[in-house]
Amino acid sequence: MGIHRLNHAVLYVRDVDRSVAFYRDLLGFTVQMERPGRAAFLQAPDSTNDHDIGLFAIGDDAAGSPAGRGAVGLYHLGWEVGTLAELEEIAGTLAAAGAYVGATDHGTSKSVYAKDPDGLEFEVAWLVPADLLDDAAFEQRTQRGRPLDISKEKARYGATTRGGVGVSTSAAPPALT
Repeated sequence: MGIHRLNHAVLYVRDVDRSVAFYRDLLGFTVQMERPGRAAFLQAPDSTNDHDIGLFAIGDDAAGSPAGRGAVGLYHLGWEVGTLAELEEIAGTLAAAGAYVGATDHGTSKSVYAKDPDGLEFEVAWLVPADLLDDAAFEQRTQRGRPLDISKEKARYGATTRGGVGVSTSAAPPALT
Protein backbone atom coordinates (compact mmCIF):
# COMPACT_ATOMS: atom_id res chain seq x y z
CA MET A 1 0.00 0.00 0.00
CA GLY A 2 1.46 3.36 -0.95
CA ILE A 3 0.00 6.63 0.28
CA HIS A 4 1.24 9.41 -1.97
CA ARG A 5 -0.32 12.63 -0.63
CA LEU A 6 -2.80 14.16 1.77
CA ASN A 7 -6.14 14.61 0.02
CA HIS A 8 -7.90 16.86 2.55
CA ALA A 9 -8.13 17.93 6.17
CA VAL A 10 -11.24 18.51 8.26
CA LEU A 11 -11.36 21.11 11.01
CA TYR A 12 -13.83 21.80 13.78
CA VAL A 13 -14.38 25.55 14.00
CA ARG A 14 -16.53 27.86 16.09
CA ASP A 15 -18.16 29.72 13.19
CA VAL A 16 -18.15 28.15 9.72
CA ASP A 17 -19.13 31.33 7.91
CA ARG A 18 -16.28 33.27 9.54
CA SER A 19 -13.79 30.50 8.70
CA VAL A 20 -15.03 30.26 5.10
CA ALA A 21 -14.51 34.01 4.72
CA PHE A 22 -10.98 33.71 6.11
CA TYR A 23 -9.83 30.87 3.84
CA ARG A 24 -11.65 32.32 0.82
CA ASP A 25 -10.64 35.97 1.18
CA LEU A 26 -7.07 35.53 2.43
CA LEU A 27 -5.91 32.32 0.76
CA GLY A 28 -8.16 32.15 -2.31
CA PHE A 29 -10.00 28.92 -1.48
CA THR A 30 -13.36 28.41 -3.20
CA VAL A 31 -16.45 26.87 -1.66
CA GLN A 32 -17.31 23.58 -3.33
CA MET A 33 -20.25 22.67 -1.10
CA GLU A 34 -21.79 24.43 1.84
CA ARG A 35 -24.41 24.03 4.51
CA PRO A 36 -24.47 27.64 5.76
CA GLY A 37 -23.65 27.91 9.44
CA ARG A 38 -22.98 24.16 9.71
CA ALA A 39 -20.36 22.89 7.26
CA ALA A 40 -18.35 23.82 4.21
CA PHE A 41 -15.92 22.12 1.87
CA LEU A 42 -13.29 24.32 0.20
CA GLN A 43 -10.79 23.81 -2.60
CA ALA A 44 -7.38 25.47 -2.78
CA PRO A 45 -6.80 27.71 -5.83
CA ASP A 46 -4.61 25.36 -7.90
CA SER A 47 -5.84 22.06 -6.47
CA THR A 48 -7.34 19.16 -8.38
CA ASN A 49 -8.90 17.72 -5.21
CA ASP A 50 -12.65 17.65 -4.78
CA HIS A 51 -11.94 19.67 -1.62
CA ASP A 52 -8.82 20.39 0.41
CA ILE A 53 -10.38 21.46 3.66
CA GLY A 54 -13.65 20.67 5.37
CA LEU A 55 -15.02 22.90 8.09
CA PHE A 56 -17.62 21.84 10.68
CA ALA A 57 -19.17 24.29 13.16
CA ILE A 58 -19.24 23.33 16.83
CA GLY A 59 -20.31 26.69 18.27
CA ASP A 60 -18.93 29.87 19.78
CA ASP A 61 -18.48 28.33 23.23
CA ALA A 62 -16.00 25.72 22.00
CA ALA A 63 -12.66 25.74 23.81
CA GLY A 64 -9.44 26.32 21.90
CA SER A 65 -7.32 23.31 21.01
CA PRO A 66 -4.88 22.38 23.79
CA ALA A 67 -2.59 20.60 21.29
CA GLY A 68 1.04 21.33 22.04
CA ARG A 69 0.24 22.79 25.45
CA GLY A 70 0.17 19.61 27.47
CA ALA A 71 -1.96 17.65 25.02
CA VAL A 72 -1.21 15.74 21.85
CA GLY A 73 -2.80 16.89 18.61
CA LEU A 74 -2.19 18.40 15.24
CA TYR A 75 0.34 21.25 15.20
CA HIS A 76 -0.44 22.70 11.77
CA LEU A 77 -1.48 22.08 8.19
CA GLY A 78 0.98 22.94 5.42
CA TRP A 79 0.17 24.16 1.94
CA GLU A 80 2.56 24.79 -0.92
CA VAL A 81 2.71 27.73 -3.32
CA GLY A 82 4.35 27.85 -6.73
CA THR A 83 6.62 30.88 -6.41
CA LEU A 84 8.38 33.06 -3.87
CA ALA A 85 6.38 36.02 -5.22
CA GLU A 86 3.20 34.18 -4.24
CA LEU A 87 4.63 33.39 -0.81
CA GLU A 88 5.51 37.05 -0.30
CA GLU A 89 2.01 38.14 -1.37
CA ILE A 90 0.38 35.67 1.02
CA ALA A 91 2.64 36.83 3.86
CA GLY A 92 1.54 40.42 3.27
CA THR A 93 -2.13 39.48 3.08
CA LEU A 94 -1.93 37.47 6.30
CA ALA A 95 -0.02 40.24 8.08
CA ALA A 96 -2.59 42.85 7.02
CA ALA A 97 -5.34 40.62 8.44
CA GLY A 98 -3.53 40.14 11.75
CA ALA A 99 -3.17 36.39 11.13
CA TYR A 100 0.60 36.28 10.46
CA VAL A 101 2.69 34.42 13.07
CA GLY A 102 6.15 34.43 11.44
CA ALA A 103 8.37 33.04 8.71
CA THR A 104 11.17 30.51 8.72
CA ASP A 105 13.94 29.54 6.31
CA HIS A 106 14.19 25.75 6.54
CA GLY A 107 16.90 25.58 3.88
CA THR A 108 15.06 23.35 1.43
CA SER A 109 11.79 25.21 1.99
CA LYS A 110 10.76 28.76 2.81
CA SER A 111 7.73 29.01 5.10
CA VAL A 112 5.20 31.50 6.38
CA TYR A 113 3.08 30.66 9.43
CA ALA A 114 -0.32 32.06 10.39
CA LYS A 115 -3.41 31.31 12.48
CA ASP A 116 -7.00 31.15 11.36
CA PRO A 117 -9.85 32.80 13.32
CA ASP A 118 -9.96 29.86 15.76
CA GLY A 119 -6.22 30.01 16.42
CA LEU A 120 -5.47 26.92 14.32
CA GLU A 121 -2.00 27.30 12.87
CA PHE A 122 -1.07 26.62 9.28
CA GLU A 123 2.01 26.92 7.08
CA VAL A 124 2.36 28.13 3.51
CA ALA A 125 5.67 27.09 1.94
CA TRP A 126 7.74 27.36 -1.22
CA LEU A 127 9.99 24.35 -1.86
CA VAL A 128 13.39 24.79 -3.48
CA PRO A 129 13.32 22.93 -6.84
CA ALA A 130 15.51 19.80 -6.96
CA ASP A 131 17.89 21.24 -9.54
CA LEU A 132 18.64 24.23 -7.26
CA LEU A 133 19.20 22.28 -4.06
CA ASP A 134 22.77 22.57 -2.82
CA ASP A 135 24.80 21.66 0.26
CA ALA A 136 23.91 24.94 2.00
CA ALA A 137 20.17 24.22 1.67
CA PHE A 138 20.56 20.69 3.05
CA GLU A 139 22.81 21.88 5.88
CA GLN A 140 20.25 24.51 6.91
CA ARG A 141 17.55 21.82 6.91
CA THR A 142 19.38 19.89 9.64
CA GLN A 143 19.57 22.97 11.88
CA ARG A 144 16.83 24.86 13.61
CA GLY A 145 15.14 27.17 11.10
CA ARG A 146 16.26 30.76 10.83
CA PRO A 147 14.15 33.83 10.06
CA LEU A 148 13.09 34.02 6.43
CA ASP A 149 14.28 36.94 4.31
CA ILE A 150 12.01 36.63 1.27
CA SER A 151 13.82 39.43 -0.61
CA LYS A 152 17.12 37.59 -0.22
CA GLU A 153 15.56 34.30 -1.36
CA LYS A 154 13.95 35.98 -4.40
CA ALA A 155 17.36 37.39 -5.32
CA ARG A 156 18.90 33.92 -4.96
CA TYR A 157 16.21 31.79 -6.65
CA GLY A 158 14.07 34.24 -8.60
CA ALA A 159 10.65 35.59 -7.69
CA THR A 160 8.80 33.47 -10.27
CA THR A 161 10.88 30.27 -10.20
CA ARG A 162 8.53 27.31 -9.85
CA GLY A 163 9.08 25.65 -6.51
CA GLY A 164 8.85 21.97 -5.75
CA VAL A 165 9.86 20.75 -9.22
CA GLY A 166 11.54 17.37 -8.78
CA VAL A 167 10.57 17.42 -5.07
CA SER A 168 6.79 17.59 -4.72
CA THR A 169 5.96 17.64 -8.44
CA SER A 170 7.54 15.64 -11.22
CA ALA A 171 7.61 18.36 -13.85
CA ALA A 172 7.27 22.08 -14.18
CA PRO A 173 3.77 23.30 -15.05
CA PRO A 174 3.33 25.63 -18.00
CA ALA A 175 5.19 28.93 -17.73
CA LEU A 176 3.56 31.73 -15.78
CA THR A 177 2.14 34.55 -17.85
